[in-house]
Amino acid sequence: MSNEEELRRLDEEIARLKEENREQREQIGEMGPTDQAEISALITQADEQAGLISELEERRESLRRRPDE
Repeated sequence: MSNEEELRRLDEEIARLKEENREQREQIGEMGPTDQAEISALITQADEQAGLISELEERRESLRRRPDE
């Protein structure tokens, strides 16, 4: 896979994950009184997804700095 193809794939994946993460956090904010353990688990899941997004963004930047092979 060329750098350009991988960059395109990463951009699509990052955009998808950011939208999912935004929706998750929005749902958490809209939750009424509920089980604190459930809210904590959802926040942890959203935070883990944000970490994955950061890793993918770092990979994308690394590819951008590398000459196309």
